[in-house]
Amino acid sequence: MSRRSRIRTAWAAGAALTLALVTGCEGLEGDGASSPGAGAEAPAAGHAVSPLRNPDGTKPGLAPVADDAGRATARKLIESLQTKGRGPKTGYDRDEFGYAWMDTADGVPLARNGCDTRNDLLRRDGQDVRFRSGSNCVVVAMTLDDPYTATTIEWRKQKASEVQIDHVVPLSYSWQLGSSRWPESKRRQLANDPLNLIPVEGRANSAKSDSGPATWLPPSKGIRCAYAVRFAQVAVKYELAVTAPDRQAMLRQCGG
Repeated sequence: MSRRSRIRTAWAAGAALTLALVTGCEGLEGDGASSPGAGAEAPAAGHAVSPLRNPDGTKPGLAPVADDAGRATARKLIESLQTKGRGPKTGYDRDEFGYAWMDTADGVPLARNGCDTRNDLLRRDGQDVRFRSGSNCVVVAMTLDDPYTATTIEWRKQKASEVQIDHVVPLSYSWQLGSSRWPESKRRQLANDPLNLIPVEGRANSAKSDSGPATWLPPSKGIRCAYAVRFAQVAVKYELAVTAPDRQAMLRQCGG
């Protein structure tokens, strides 16, 4: 078997495992369940869904992966990831992924629905959402249970930066791991795919920057395995490798 065939086979196995998460993980853990050992740092309440029950990213939030069966499934997914070194950032520009929050990135959920990606995500994850007068798209106020910090944010558009949309797999990270060679249409998908996007506290998102899991994890320990699962789901979907330290850090968060 050629090297190229082996790589395709490995990615196919990872994709098959992701498909299994769609159909075979019901009952692994309850939505919004707390993580054992989280203590006072229990995840925020709300309507968040475990990533194991949300493989396309269209359901809200990021609930913990709380039990042994779920963590075992998570480890299998993470173990399927290919690893490689992080390349140079040469040539990276945000515009290489299309203009920010475009509604025209074909091939991803919620595209071309008449509402930009940012507002789609605020509507998906926010509670008690209020819209600008005359609009059913532009969110001006909401309550957000932030999974990264386990806090509740009463957000208003006047202070927009208090909530930012995190790319779970950062765009510049993807650039260094191979997206620099993708067609722009695929980069636009990654930048606007709900699977890769979570509204979170602005300060936490700024602290993360373009870090992988080996150098940054959500402050709330109870959500870290779920974060690792979501990072892995995005990597599998887009056939992206991760660095070896990142994969090892992800496994540790899920008991590996």
